[in-house]
Amino acid sequence: MGPAITVGLVVIVILLVGAIAVLLTRRQQAATTSLQTAEEQATRLIAEAQTKQKELTVQAREENLALRNTLDAEIRERRAEAARVEQRLTQKEENLDRKVEAIDRREQGMRDREAGIDRLRTEAEALRGRQQGELERVANLTADEARGQLLAAIEDEVREEGSRRVREMEKEVEATAGPRARKILATAIQRYTSEVTAETTVSVVQIPNDEMKGRIIGREGRNIRAIEAATGVDLIIDDTPDAVTVSCFDPVRREIARLALSSLVQDGRIHPTRIEESVSKAKREVEATMLDAAEAAAAEAGVLNLHPEILKVFGRLRYRTSYGQNVMRHSIETAHIAAMIAREIGADVDVARTGGFLHDLGKAVDHEVEGTHAHIGAEIARRWRVKEAIAHAIEAHHEEVEPGTPEAIIVMMADSVSGGRPGARRESLENYIKRLQNLEQIATDFKGVESAFAIQAGREIRIIVRPEQVDDLGAMRIARDVSQKIEETMEYPGQIKVTVVRETRATEYAR
Repeated sequence: MGPAITVGLVVIVILLVGAIAVLLTRRQQAATTSLQTAEEQATRLIAEAQTKQKELTVQAREENLALRNTLDAEIRERRAEAARVEQRLTQKEENLDRKVEAIDRREQGMRDREAGIDRLRTEAEALRGRQQGELERVANLTADEARGQLLAAIEDEVREEGSRRVREMEKEVEATAGPRARKILATAIQRYTSEVTAETTVSVVQIPNDEMKGRIIGREGRNIRAIEAATGVDLIIDDTPDAVTVSCFDPVRREIARLALSSLVQDGRIHPTRIEESVSKAKREVEATMLDAAEAAAAEAGVLNLHPEILKVFGRLRYRTSYGQNVMRHSIETAHIAAMIAREIGADVDVARTGGFLHDLGKAVDHEVEGTHAHIGAEIARRWRVKEAIAHAIEAHHEEVEPGTPEAIIVMMADSVSGGRPGARRESLENYIKRLQNLEQIATDFKGVESAFAIQAGREIRIIVRPEQVDDLGAMRIARDVSQKIEETMEYPGQIKVTVVRETRATEYAR
């Protein structure tokens, strides 16, 4: 078995070697064939590349030649265009040269004409001087005197014509604007009416019996002195039964004293310590009452979103009066009237309403702060961030500042309507007589006025002029000048009518 296996193995090896040899031979043949094929492809690609290169070279030469031809044509065209432009520029230069020559000739002609004009002007001035001298000799007047007479005549003529035109314009305005304004004001007054008010500087406190008067006076007058010192008022204890009079021009202090004294009378214990406690309590009550009154007034007037500090100041107007008219009621009334007028003419209703409501705000503290109440009220409004248009209406309602908005003028009108309506205010007899005298004095100061009479409770003044000194146009001028002087020098509610009467009488006797 051993030799047989060995022979088999040998045979197998020989077969394997033969197979490997055959395989290597085939691979060598395939490699040779592949190499030949690759060489043939490389040769063919080289030939194709050489052919393509020749074609591209020919194409590039053709394109280069076409481009050169195009550039040559463009260059020739541009050279021709440059030649044409150069020719046009040459022509323009020639034209400009000709125009410059023409302008030079024209300037020379103008200089010659100016020289001729100067000669003519000199001759004309000399001739005018001779004529003026001849005129002065004939008229026996110098040029300045003649000029003065001419200007005086022209001035008189212009004044008469101006007065006539002013009168015509006034008539036209009265015919058109007057009825409309009267209708608006009458409607506003009719829609809002208020009670007649009266000024007072005293308050009366009722007491149960005359024995209480002794307690109020106290031992050696200590109680009454303590009350007057704590409140700043005067207590009048006279023979009036069951009553004590509190007198003071400051209505807030008078109200505090009235409440404190009423509380002391009800309690019955009257001594300096108790008086101080009652006065302190009365002050708190009055402050709360003023704030409540201010809030109620703002709600009644339709003015919302006011700062609490403004309401606190405004509340003091509850006890403030002006010529007998309560200032808080006057402010509410002014707010309503201003809103009505603004709505009628298309102005800002809210600004007019709030401006009318706060226009007298400064009167609450005008005795504590220096300045007019209009200026003080505007500063308070600006301090607490009220609209500038409203602050302007406040400071302009007495024309201390020139009104710059329609709403400011409306507030002025509403203030005058509220203060000037019948029964709104009253004056003391002394102030009333003084106002009438001032009206008559203003009128009689004018030249040509014979006499003047204040009538209708000072609402109208009638002026009698001398007809030989004042003509019709002069009467119109006097009426206008008197009204302007009244506006500038006097303070009054409503308006004052100025009527100038000129009468000419012709008298003859039949014998």
